[in-house]
Amino acid sequence: SGGVFSCLAFNSASPFFSSALYAVKVRAEAMQKASEAVPSGMLSVIGRRETNYKFACLEARKHCESLGIENPVCEISNYLFPDSRVIAGHLQALEFLQKNARKYYFTRTNMLPVSGAFHTRLMEPAVEPLAEVLKSIEIQKPLLCVYSNVDGKKYMHSKHIEKLLVKQVVSPVMWEQTMHSVYERKQGTEFPYTYEVGPGKQLGAVLKKCNLKAWKQYNHVDAVEDEEAAET
Repeated sequence: SGGVFSCLAFNSASPFFSSALYAVKVRAEAMQKASEAVPSGMLSVIGRRETNYKFACLEARKHCESLGIENPVCEISNYLFPDSRVIAGHLQALEFLQKNARKYYFTRTNMLPVSGAFHTRLMEPAVEPLAEVLKSIEIQKPLLCVYSNVDGKKYMHSKHIEKLLVKQVVSPVMWEQTMHSVYERKQGTEFPYTYEVGPGKQLGAVLKKCNLKAWKQYNHVDAVEDEEAAET
């Protein structure tokens, strides 16, 4: 639901807040329903320079076809950082990739604890419900720069936001590309301070892989610890 919240983030007192939450609810339920229709999942992969992810996915789809699966899905659903991808699709395809990891120069694979192949065409049944609910919501241009992980570029206007929020359901998450866009600077320009708020430092770890110089201005803020300190 992060794709919806990224542009429908309102103060809880805003009259649009309940509409934003409803959009998130519709999106989540539609995606869950789509994931239940086909046994599918997501596989986190760490590769090497010689890894050809698209070729691996192609062979995994051919394997599924040999099993009698029509129109199999196996494709990159998340570009996290250099040499790290999430591949999503039919479970049989992901199992094939795990068994043949060495052939495709995968150094590590890990099945993610999710119920479906999110950000692939297996989520197409969820597109129309989200598109319909977004038509009923007034979306305004963000006051701050907000980047779409569909293409790694800034949202421009309300119709652009609405279109990309829908497209995000079935499009791969371009996180690595988005990081490059956010931190693009002229040579010699200092990088801004970056704060990751909340439990875990996963986003900071990804930033370090994408842009080491930007990461040097990174700080982690554990909101839970700060809240506990304030109570004592």
